[in-house]
Amino acid sequence: MTGLDERLNMIEKKISEESFRTNSGLGNEVGYYVFDYDPRQELFVRNHIQYLKEKINNSNRGFHIIEVDLFHLMCEILEEEGYLEAFYELEENNGFFDTAESIVETLGLDETNELNLIISRILSMDLADGVLFLTGIGKCHPIIASHNILNNLHQVLDTIPVIMFYPGAYSGQDLKLFGTMESKNYYRAFRLV
Repeated sequence: MTGLDERLNMIEKKISEESFRTNSGLGNEVGYYVFDYDPRQELFVRNHIQYLKEKINNSNRGFHIIEVDLFHLMCEILEEEGYLEAFYELEENNGFFDTAESIVETLGLDETNELNLIISRILSMDLADGVLFLTGIGKCHPIIASHNILNNLHQVLDTIPVIMFYPGAYSGQDLKLFGTMESKNYYRAFRLV
């Protein structure tokens, strides 16, 4: 198996291919990809993502990287909506799990809600000529479930490739967060490299 350093270095070549960005060869299905890695390498992966973003976004390659850190986006939305401080108090008084449940409801992240504020915010971004990097998966667990984001995005975003950087293992069908927590959800995503 290829080492993490080598796999990270392969990302630039892969996303630079026009066929990757136009989803050629995938049966006209939008490209959703998972880049899985050992969670103990989180800081190494974050640093490489920043390096890639700076290198590509400061060049004239005809595309750019849009990084969405789901944890930061969650906090940003809660702050803008005026709920962040209230959730700090709720956690102090009622504990994490009650707070997490309330955040899921507030952001519209439950399976039955059509108003998913995370997805809405992503769709409001300038996505033209972009490759979307989803990061912060481990930081926002268990509030934001990666399968929820992928499944909901898959229904509404089919113009650019999406790469989810996943601190765990991806079998090609199932994700195991932190290498131990099975999701038991089927994913329509390719393994990036």
